[in-house]
Amino acid sequence: MAAPGDDLQWISTFLDAQAAELGAARNTLLAYGRDLKDAASWLAHHDNRFSEAAREDIEAYLISCNAEGLSRATRARRLSALRQLYHFAFEEGWRSDNPAIQIKGPGRAKTLPKTLEVIEVDRLLDAARQTGRKPADRLRNTCLMELLYATGMRVSELMSLPVAAARGDPNMLLVQGKGGKERMVPLSPPAREALRAWLMQRDEADEDSQAKGNPGSKFLFPSRGKEGHLTRHWFYLLIKDLAVTGGVDPKKVTPHTLRHAFATHLLANGADLRAIQALLGHADIATTEIYTHVLDARLSELVLQHHPLSREGEARQRLKENDDNANE
Repeated sequence: MAAPGDDLQWISTFLDAQAAELGAARNTLLAYGRDLKDAASWLAHHDNRFSEAAREDIEAYLISCNAEGLSRATRARRLSALRQLYHFAFEEGWRSDNPAIQIKGPGRAKTLPKTLEVIEVDRLLDAARQTGRKPADRLRNTCLMELLYATGMRVSELMSLPVAAARGDPNMLLVQGKGGKERMVPLSPPAREALRAWLMQRDEADEDSQAKGNPGSKFLFPSRGKEGHLTRHWFYLLIKDLAVTGGVDPKKVTPHTLRHAFATHLLANGADLRAIQALLGHADIATTEIYTHVLDARLSELVLQHHPLSREGEARQRLKENDDNANE
């Protein structure tokens, strides 16, 4: 296959293949597109393009990203996008090499994911029951939060959940995750109750809308936006409002924090790591193992805060500091 004539066509063809052959998620494709367009723009500014760039050109681009102050995670992601693009180009015969394959990436900072205490989750759930201009809004917000915490779904999975998955008062939901992979997630009794209440309200509103000549929605959480369902950005703003209402530090709360809390709380209560991996939809158990480190860190913190010997040690240190100050 002949190589496309310009870099934008390279990107477009690559993204089409990722969507068609690998079932890449929309958010993944958008991220690839942004990163590759940035690289193409930099190459064009230096009178270069994907078809001619050498390893040193890719390295120079990454150095410029570092000079801009971009995080290690962003630089690693951009290098990954370029590697994927050039791997595709090699497979298609556009290039005889992959100039990015041997470049060592910056790696990712090894930070533990932020999570929430059980009491903080309870406050968010209580806030959801109170937040909303109309009763329908409060039912929707409650259902969203109960489902997210009960299942550990990614927020994009929750937002795009088809209403058909919720029919029949299910004990489990069928969720389509990354790469089109499906998994089953169980529902807690509070989540089932919130789902039943929201489904009745949602169906009534959908019937009224259809009576006015509008098409029915296939989504559990429909919206008038172009995607047809509530968006991640909308939910991000909602959960920040719930944090303020519930008296939880908004800096600690994001949609993904609830997913982390789901996994950490399960592990703390004795759940098997393999079971948590299946519920989260992780392809690799190593991704799930990060929650063991979160739990270890939390337990260590609890010991330091509440163990009497730790408090005695702090008291002895304060007495020593007071004595030192008195002798000066």
